[in-house]
Amino acid sequence: MNDQSLERANAFLAAVASRVGVGEVLDETPAEIGRELDLPDPLSTARAVRALIARRRLEPAEGSYRLLDARPLEPGERESVGRRPRRKAVPREAASAAAASTEAVSYSDLGRATVDKLIELGRENAELRAEVRQLREETRDARAGRDEADRRARNLAERTRELENRAEMAESNLRSLLAAARTSQGAAKSDAPVGDAEMAAILGVLRTEPDEPDAPGVSPDLDATAAPAAP
Repeated sequence: MNDQSLERANAFLAAVASRVGVGEVLDETPAEIGRELDLPDPLSTARAVRALIARRRLEPAEGSYRLLDARPLEPGERESVGRRPRRKAVPREAASAAAASTEAVSYSDLGRATVDKLIELGRENAELRAEVRQLREETRDARAGRDEADRRARNLAERTRELENRAEMAESNLRSLLAAARTSQGAAKSDAPVGDAEMAAILGVLRTEPDEPDAPGVSPDLDATAAPAAP
């Protein structure tokens, strides 16, 4: 350290000691003290602060500097805080490549990529939610259709059983009616049971629509039996 730098560092140290005590943190910035001391430029202020830190007069604290010792620097006083080792020089080509890679991957590019990815994920999430909603609606419709089909099947089964019961009752009543008609015609015919063929023919006639022709296979005797003459 030359005499000029030593003088500036001691002047800066005296200004700090006039503002705070040992162990206290300086409120003002080094630039303000440098302007008060009429230092030529901010670089001179920075060198004075660095010299005081290296010789344990100041230390960084709370975003400012704390006064450790108010004793002025002596000529030839060695630094008690070693400086950081200088980085080894790298070839110009390697430095250019490193600078290019650093510029290529900047914070703005990283932020832009992050935002784009978030937008893409949000779009995919919205599409998945829409598909899930559609599948739920389709499942609900399918379940409703299945319930409706089950209900119709139950109704048809009950209707079928009812019609079968009515058909059996109608057949029984028809047999009784034919037996009574034959009894009115004579005791000989009344003892003969109604055959299945005759009963099938009668049921075929009854099932025929009014506008359709008479069902085939009905014998004249059956017609006479179904509509007996008056005595």
